[in-house]
Amino acid sequence: MITLQWVYALAGAAFAAFALLGLRDRSNPRRFRNALFWGLMAASMWAGDRFGDFGNGLLVLALVAIGGIGLGRGTQGEVAPELRTERAARHGNRLFLIALVIPATALLGTLLFGHLPALVDGKQVTLISLALGVLLALGVGHGLLRAPAALPLEQGRRLMDQVGWAAILPQMLASLGAVFALAGVGEAVGGVIRLGIPAGSLFGAVAAFGLGMAIFTMVMGNAFAAFPVMFAAIGMPLLVTAYHGNPPAIAAIGMLAGFCGTLMTPMAANFNLVPAALLELRDEYGVIRRQFGTALPLLAVNILLLYGLAFR
Repeated sequence: MITLQWVYALAGAAFAAFALLGLRDRSNPRRFRNALFWGLMAASMWAGDRFGDFGNGLLVLALVAIGGIGLGRGTQGEVAPELRTERAARHGNRLFLIALVIPATALLGTLLFGHLPALVDGKQVTLISLALGVLLALGVGHGLLRAPAALPLEQGRRLMDQVGWAAILPQMLASLGAVFALAGVGEAVGGVIRLGIPAGSLFGAVAAFGLGMAIFTMVMGNAFAAFPVMFAAIGMPLLVTAYHGNPPAIAAIGMLAGFCGTLMTPMAANFNLVPAALLELRDEYGVIRRQFGTALPLLAVNILLLYGLAFR
């Protein structure tokens, strides 16, 4: 049976390749630091379940220390702008087919693998399908572009070096949300928020949950980090227990409300600041400014959807 461990093994292999390829990049003055950073990520994927809480804590502290000191970037493997332009013109929109293979495989796998419990772990079909989609996209890209087999890893390594520590920010923040939930932050926050909700007001509770998800996401940078706090504060005690709402609908739409906050915060550096840096925009907050006009109406729509769909 294919389990989540296969996905971790694949991710660990990718990070290990980034570490080894980065170590060979003599144009990067911090290549040893980069190699150690991505090597620790590989170790986490391969053996994190055997390190224990203390060992994983030390690994995270090491990643934070290395990221805080700063990673470097080299020039090895760079493709000349003229060559990139020529390749883009030659292949045209067919390049998007490679990217579309991943979500298409994830969707189809989620729908189909659930009926094959002997082949794929039924609880992890989406992540396993996503990993399969990556492998299929690599195969399609190789067949379409006739690129060397090592090119995706080399260019992936360069991209990860450009993004740097922000590449693992979602995982870090999601872990922070779990820590907050275990520490009872949700209950403490809920006690304060509930003071401002009119007694017996379902819409007030829904609005507080939706706005809270967006605001906490803006503070913490990730909806996965905000969700454990807000679900413990408002979602479970009020929306599910008191008003008998539909838990899957509350969770799903609540996450969408949180993602609206992602569009409006520099804390979501990997989404909002890194693209601006990669595109060399003059305004480092330009992406966020453009997204405000979408995020606020979308947040209002999600709150209305939550009110209308979760309490039938």
